[in-house]
Amino acid sequence: MGIVSQDFSSVIKTNPVFDVIGSCADELGWDCYLIGGFVRDTLLKKKSKDVDFMTVGNGIRLAELVSKRLKGSDIAVYKKFGTALVRWKDFHLEFVGARKESYRADSRKPIVEDGTLEDDQKRRDFTINTLAVGVSSKVRGDFIDPFEGLRDLNTGNIRTPLEPEITFSDDPLRMLRAIRFASQLNFDIDASTFDAIIRCKDRLSIVSQERITDELNKIIMSTTPSYGFKLLFHSGLLLFIFPEMTRLHGVDKKYGQLHKDNFYHTLQVLDNVSAKSDNLWLRWAAILHDIAKPVTKRFDYKVGWTFHGHEFRGSKMVPGIFRKLKLPLGDRMNYVRKLVKLHLRPIALVKDNITDSALRRLLFEAGEDIDDLMLLCKADITSKNDSKVRQYLKNFENVERKLQEVEEMDKLKNFQPPVDGQLIMDTFGLQPGREVGLIKDEIRESILEGTIPNEYEAAFSLLLKIGKKHGFKHKK
Repeated sequence: MGIVSQDFSSVIKTNPVFDVIGSCADELGWDCYLIGGFVRDTLLKKKSKDVDFMTVGNGIRLAELVSKRLKGSDIAVYKKFGTALVRWKDFHLEFVGARKESYRADSRKPIVEDGTLEDDQKRRDFTINTLAVGVSSKVRGDFIDPFEGLRDLNTGNIRTPLEPEITFSDDPLRMLRAIRFASQLNFDIDASTFDAIIRCKDRLSIVSQERITDELNKIIMSTTPSYGFKLLFHSGLLLFIFPEMTRLHGVDKKYGQLHKDNFYHTLQVLDNVSAKSDNLWLRWAAILHDIAKPVTKRFDYKVGWTFHGHEFRGSKMVPGIFRKLKLPLGDRMNYVRKLVKLHLRPIALVKDNITDSALRRLLFEAGEDIDDLMLLCKADITSKNDSKVRQYLKNFENVERKLQEVEEMDKLKNFQPPVDGQLIMDTFGLQPGREVGLIKDEIRESILEGTIPNEYEAAFSLLLKIGKKHGFKHKK
């Protein structure tokens, strides 16, 4: 990793907020330390505005004094947890008293007691998060590293400060956090630590789904999320938290014919999307685009392995997966469901004889998400044959060009019917009902087929013709 220095004195001197906090701790007669993520990220040359302070005293009292001294700050106190958060400018300053923890077998909520600096460092999850730097005058600039966390930062290693089975049994969420940090930082997980994850994986059952999903989303938002998912898979944690994805793994063979391993294909698609977009929900669409392949897999003697209709079955699986994982069920779920359902449609349009009608229908169904859909479809082109990939991508460029031409002409990306249900009812004196819906559908189909332009005058003229055909009188 090339970390050269562990001297934090310059960091403390250049940031006046640390002077204020140090003097407040001195006034109360307590030692105070920077600890955890801010120290880690500073050593990794990453900027952070979330700063944790640990005092060998009362964290809430220190935070209250700091908040009084920092003009324009506000404070949130969490007495139940013995912590306080001071927000000042763009800093989030969190304070806690040094403590030691013990755990019951059926809960990850610790029994907390006052402790020493050493007790507090022992209770932390990984050595890279135990690093501390003094800010109060007596310990100012002291770098405290009892578990060789700096060495682990230099070598890119995730390791627990205590025996890993103790760490993971006490708080099983730390198993997911180990994989999350490895994925975010591109670090290795120490062999004994990873072995302990495998042995302790069943302990994850005491962790709430919300906390599990929060860590899973952070893994998904890594630069190369496939790395985190491979660790989840090989540790056995993925089977516990997301079994539908593990079912994608493996290759069947019949009469010498194989299909691709859809698990590793999905990871490649996810990485391809992640290289182009930091949209979490587009990344979820990549994860779920082939989720129904295991249940739609069939072998045909003429064509080999097939997965007919997996896009439709997959879109129907999305709501259930979102509910189970406690992901949002509103617009974001509908967005993912739409992309899963449509992800094969652009591939079907990679032909020279593509019709404007087919393009209009895709634009209408994808709406404002057409660009994300095309990104997903291009990411879905995975092959060891580079020339084949290049040809597919070139064909997709033609589809995108034609879509743009049709969109500029017909304005279907954000399609709103030129005549709505209220106008139909007012025109013919109808009540809400089936007839109104049928008329709307006929007008929409005429626009999509190109029979009439997507304009009010043409749509209203067709409306009158349809009404006359059905015997409706125009209420002028």
